[in-house]
Amino acid sequence: MTDTTDTIDINLLGKDYRVACAHEEQAALTAAVVFLDDKLKAIGTKTRSSGERLAVMTALNIAHELLALKAASPESISSLESDLIQRRIKSIEASLDLALMHHEQLF
Repeated sequence: MTDTTDTIDINLLGKDYRVACAHEEQAALTAAVVFLDDKLKAIGTKTRSSGERLAVMTALNIAHELLALKAASPESISSLESDLIQRRIKSIEASLDLALMHHEQLF
């Protein structure tokens, strides 16, 4: 089985980026983009930061969450993972709803 790498466009805080991604990882990357964009917006609003400071503050928050997950007991991890998955699903649903709304306006 050969991994193929594609270049795809993503959008974070209204800015477009082109990134390389293995074809089979595109769904995971899309979920990560939605998660990161939500985090950037939330932390930007909370801290009134932007630019490099916002990126650093967001990275620190995500690193803290990851380390907390690693330190949690297995029972806590499944509960925390479930919450994260639910948040990702809601973000993806919101993105799909927005895309469908724009699509419906074309017709």
